[in-house]
Amino acid sequence: MRVEVVNIGTELLLGKVTNTHAGYFGEELFKLGLRIQRQTTIPDDDAIRTVLKEAFPRTDVILVTGGLGPTSDDITREVVAEMLGRKLILDQGIVDDLKAFFDNRGYEMSSSNERQAMVPEGAVVLDNPNGTAPGLYVPAVESEGTPHLFLLPGPPRELRPMTANLVLPKLVELLGPENAPETWHNFRIYGAGESAIADNLEPKLESIENLELGYCARLGEVDLRLIGPQQSIDQAADIIRAEYAREIIAESEESIESVIVRLLSDRHETVATAESCTGGQIANTITNAAGSSGVFHRGYVTYANSAKAELLGVPAELIVKHGAVSDEVVRAMAEGCLARSGADHALAVSGIAGPGGGSEEKPVGTVFIALASKGHDTFSKRHFTPADRISFKMRVTRLTLDLLRQHLAGFQLIA
Repeated sequence: MRVEVVNIGTELLLGKVTNTHAGYFGEELFKLGLRIQRQTTIPDDDAIRTVLKEAFPRTDVILVTGGLGPTSDDITREVVAEMLGRKLILDQGIVDDLKAFFDNRGYEMSSSNERQAMVPEGAVVLDNPNGTAPGLYVPAVESEGTPHLFLLPGPPRELRPMTANLVLPKLVELLGPENAPETWHNFRIYGAGESAIADNLEPKLESIENLELGYCARLGEVDLRLIGPQQSIDQAADIIRAEYAREIIAESEESIESVIVRLLSDRHETVATAESCTGGQIANTITNAAGSSGVFHRGYVTYANSAKAELLGVPAELIVKHGAVSDEVVRAMAEGCLARSGADHALAVSGIAGPGGGSEEKPVGTVFIALASKGHDTFSKRHFTPADRISFKMRVTRLTLDLLRQHLAGFQLIA
């Protein structure tokens, strides 16, 4: 089955909004054994007509994102209906849903929103509980040479649930049971670089038949995907587990914060944070995971030295003697956080994000991380991870979370 993606949105081409749809669709479709043949991004204008006309003869499925809003530049419905020779019909069910959507939020629905209730004849409405733009599925008509069309809202928070709940099941139905997807298995590895993993593993895996490897690298984290027959994947997985037992966050696409929340939940334990250089990002990341309310106790953002003393009880003389960015201070931050929060574990960080503030002894990129846990000695470690401020904060956040993950998973921490 040949699949193309058409992303509509002038803001995507202007760089005002990052286009994440290709990556999302690529990953989700691959699980069905499908691969995107082509992706096209166009502005909010009549270019959609040309793009669809060119794509119709060469593809079986087109996923169109954007252009379903209530304003004059949202013309996806109208263009598709015209190209297919279909009338647009007002769907009263959509109108009622839109009115309920606005009523629940205390707003009056604008008359322009009724444009979103116009549906091409023969199209199936895809409900959108996360926004005002319903999606549309227009089945292929072989005699007319038209592919299956899925018209989807642009915002990811609307598109992704709709795709997962309605589009992907429909594609499975269209594929039929005879088109089973390839088997795949994902390893999420932290603390080892993509090239280092490849240099280490590929000589060990090259003799395994029909095995395909795929890599996706992020800040300090690599997804290693195995594709092929189950027997080959099982053989390769045993080798990877032996090589990277400590570094494997999950054998899935589960995020590190979700892993931590799960591990804490299993142990009926809680965590608190004391942050300086990360400015609350560690707490924010943990609370991005579902279920975090049951395990995250509280977070202190003690950016100023006085805050470290007032909120965490760090002795002022300790800061004067060793500096705020020091092993001694970060350990005191973690222990103060543990004592004052009542949590089972406390994470603390203090570092130099830059671009200024560094010294020969402690250059920009230096950070100290500490973990204090009930019944355990406080652990701390110095890292050097120079980067721009945003990347520095992201790297420190992940270093800190991985420290807690290793501890919860039973690994002996390495100074």
